[in-house]
Amino acid sequence: MRWLMPALGLAAAVMTGACSAPAERPRPDAGDDLVRLPLTRVAETPLSAAIEAGGVVRARATATVASRVLAPVTEVRVRAGDQVRQGQVLVVLDAREFEARAEAARATLRSAEDATRAADAGIETAAADQKLAAATFTRVSGLQARRSATTQELDQAMAALTAADARLAGTRATASSAAAGRDAARAAAEAASVTTSYASLVAPFGGTVSTRLVEPGSMATPGTPLLTLEDTSALHLEATLDEARASLVTLGGLVEVQVGPQTSSWSQARIVEIARLDPASHQFLVKAALPESTSARTGAFGRLRIQGPVRPALTVPATSLVQRGQLSFVFVPDATGRVRLRAISVGRRGADRIEVLAGLSAGESVVEAPPADLIDGRRVGAGQ
Repeated sequence: MRWLMPALGLAAAVMTGACSAPAERPRPDAGDDLVRLPLTRVAETPLSAAIEAGGVVRARATATVASRVLAPVTEVRVRAGDQVRQGQVLVVLDAREFEARAEAARATLRSAEDATRAADAGIETAAADQKLAAATFTRVSGLQARRSATTQELDQAMAALTAADARLAGTRATASSAAAGRDAARAAAEAASVTTSYASLVAPFGGTVSTRLVEPGSMATPGTPLLTLEDTSALHLEATLDEARASLVTLGGLVEVQVGPQTSSWSQARIVEIARLDPASHQFLVKAALPESTSARTGAFGRLRIQGPVRPALTVPATSLVQRGQLSFVFVPDATGRVRLRAISVGRRGADRIEVLAGLSAGESVVEAPPADLIDGRRVGAGQ
């Protein structure tokens, strides 16, 4: 018990001292620190209404390679995605039948040329005979005038001249017919040569093979597509607009385009073609040349945006917008000097300002460029 009494006294002293110590002062709330941030007012500014239309990326030129003759396919030298140059052979057909026809046509031409030469020689012979007959008639006619030739001799000379004239005319007709036959044979030979050339299908321009629809061994029929070739050196976005938008687009005018599922930015493009208005659907096709830096492929979806009439709209600086997922907010100071995070609905996005559809009124103030650590309820003051 002797040791218990001092211990109790020590504990009482410690407790007495602890109760008499001054209490710790609470720390001030961090939200009470004044932060000076630039404020800006919600203003009504002129804004042009944007009109968007969906479209498809197309190549500047597209060609369907098809056969002009009926023949088996012996060789296909390209595949989809291959780059080809102008004049390159793409598909080869079996040309044996065409070559045989061409050789027969050339043989007919040679025969016709020989006939023409023979006819020309016949003209020369007939002309010589006619000249001799004319000279004989002249001589006999002179002799008969001097009573040195009988009337019968004169009649014979005249008959010989008449026959020579007829033979010359007939020979000339034969030569003309032979020349016509030669010309027809030459045309047939040229046509056969052209038909033979159809056995090799070449690229009409340099580009990319987009589709391959034939394999060796297939039968190529006239007009049936075998390959599709695209000139991808320049791409166009083709969109269809209704008649009410006709006054908003002009040839050579600038529009905005957005291409690709992973591209959210808009870029400028120039209108290169405006088709006529379809009287049935009251729509027309617009083609806009895409920038050379576009990496989209043909067939990709894109959007075309044109500027409509100017209208007044409530806008705030783009820097004042705070994104929380899919929602948009701004910081608005209240009457106590604290900022409140307010949800807004945004519309058209301009170069440096954003249209406010709901959530703000004209004349209200918002934080122009809220820092990342700004929270709801923080005290702020105007300034830097």
